[in-house]
Amino acid sequence: MKLTVFVHDQPVATLDSPDNFKHVLTYYPDAPQELFASLLMPVRTESYSYPELHPLFRMNLPEGFLLSTLQEQLGPHVGASALNLLSVVGRNVIGRVKVAPVGANPKTPPLAFELKDILRGDNSEEAFVSLVWRFAASGVSGVVPKFLTPNTIGEAKRGTLATERYIVKGTTARLPGIALNEHFCMKVADRAFGYAAKTEVSDDGQALVVHRFDYLEGSDTRLGMEDLCSLLTLRPEQKYESTWERVAKRIKDVTVPAGQPLALSHLGNQLLLSYALRNADCHTKNIALLYQNRDDVRLAPVYDMLTITVYEDYCKNPPAMSVNGRSTWSPGKSLELFLQTSCGIGAQETRTRVERICEAMVDISPELVQAARNYPCFELIGPRMLHTWNEGMNSLRLKKSWSLPSLTDKITQAGWADVASPKAVATPKIGRSQLPRM
Repeated sequence: MKLTVFVHDQPVATLDSPDNFKHVLTYYPDAPQELFASLLMPVRTESYSYPELHPLFRMNLPEGFLLSTLQEQLGPHVGASALNLLSVVGRNVIGRVKVAPVGANPKTPPLAFELKDILRGDNSEEAFVSLVWRFAASGVSGVVPKFLTPNTIGEAKRGTLATERYIVKGTTARLPGIALNEHFCMKVADRAFGYAAKTEVSDDGQALVVHRFDYLEGSDTRLGMEDLCSLLTLRPEQKYESTWERVAKRIKDVTVPAGQPLALSHLGNQLLLSYALRNADCHTKNIALLYQNRDDVRLAPVYDMLTITVYEDYCKNPPAMSVNGRSTWSPGKSLELFLQTSCGIGAQETRTRVERICEAMVDISPELVQAARNYPCFELIGPRMLHTWNEGMNSLRLKKSWSLPSLTDKITQAGWADVASPKAVATPKIGRSQLPRM
């Protein structure tokens, strides 16, 4: 199968696997230089050949449970190879690149023809919506099931209007209250630094709506987006096999000198937030770069930030990536050294940022307490989060002389002083999840 690669809906290259093993991307002779498909693949006459699917396109395929489900359901109809699956989901991805079979229109409603054609015995709109919600997702990562909502299926029975501008994230029995968990963590990130994806929670607290950030502000123009797993040429299943140092170095490699300080500054913020909020799932697929062109490459806003250690499956997990060879929630001088040498953030500025995060957590905590009283699904998780946040704040006291805000009074006022900590039910697997990844 041969596919056409589009950038801003303009065909720029073909993607093929002539021998069903190696994959070859070839730009058209007239492809504009600015319409490159990936930061790792600038426009040139020579083809780009990879033994597997190119990192950019691997990024846009689901993984784990969802990938297996797609292969099982779609394999008999379109084939189960990575290229064949990409032909189905390639028009419904994050970023400015789309992929479609040769001759197909990239603006065709995502998945409409492919999935409707294979419905078995039930061609109702409700069944179609159900399938789209189940399969129409790729290019976004994390432990929570996510769905890129297409714009052609009317109103699904999930409390939100389906539109290309949002990502809808579901919940699971293993992660109760996860939508509210992430919502409040994102509010902390936004309050502290003003650079986080905007989120909203459904009326029942069971679904999270994330406003997509891969659009140029105030327009319908898509930005290029590549996560660090792709940029480090790692397979999706290797997303934990990196370090914060490697991430920082690759950002420097693909960012022009003028843009490096801001990108690395935001990276430092994301690292501090991960420690404060105890996000043990901050891996290379949860850090990404956005760009309009090669002179405008920047770190994407914080996304997929949540206090994952309040759940039994993750409560004993260390950080997903190490700092200075250490993977611990008490990083000490290693954290300060990384921020200074890799991100250009000095000791005094580090303290200022830690204080901003702590103040944001204190400011958001009353909303968290109220949500724990209002939503049964959050009744247990909310108190655990407040305790965990307090521990995270204390772990960022990198010098004994630092005086930082505390949540101890808030915990006492809420009557949560004796909340039991989660107990691990199995050997932790460094943040890895068997949940559907979308």
